[in-house]
Amino acid sequence: MNLFYNPKGVGDVAFIQIEPSVGPFEYEQKHGVVEIKKENEVVGYNIFNVSNNVTINDNGHIKLTTELIKDLQQLITEAGFDYQLDTDVSPKFVVGYVETKEKHPNADKLSVLNVNVGTEKLQIVCGAPNVESGQKVVVAKVGAVMPSGMVIKDAQLRGVDSSGMICSMKELNLPNAPKEKGIMVLNDDYDIGQAFFE
Repeated sequence: MNLFYNPKGVGDVAFIQIEPSVGPFEYEQKHGVVEIKKENEVVGYNIFNVSNNVTINDNGHIKLTTELIKDLQQLITEAGFDYQLDTDVSPKFVVGYVETKEKHPNADKLSVLNVNVGTEKLQIVCGAPNVESGQKVVVAKVGAVMPSGMVIKDAQLRGVDSSGMICSMKELNLPNAPKEKGIMVLNDDYDIGQAFFE
């Protein structure tokens, strides 16, 4: 789940993205809340005049807290919708450790990695030329919103499941990113599973 808020650009509206989707959509509005569905599945909500009930002190992609989700859930419920928001507020950009690297069975320039992110192990397909087992890397977990606006989701790349993305400095929009292609390799000062962005 992702929350976006840009009062100067689009007005006092909270945009809740539950599932990244492309239209066509169905809309239902009740008491200043619009429920957005695709093929009868809820994919998002727009909450108008949100600042009348909830304080959001940031702009753009908003970091979710348990309290903020609770407040948004109350507005959705009071409007008459019965959907329950996901309360996962765990960090989406974490330090991972590449445990194994195998050649992709269907693509010469892709690798299939098993990456330990502390709470779980993820299979991630990666095309970076510099990725190796034994490296600490930055992992964008499913649900992460990249600085470009792209939302990370489970995918299949050339027939192999991939849950997350190993990031380069450029993809993370970090200063002094090298022009060469390749992931960002971290030093040993980082702990596996720790949030990369505090």
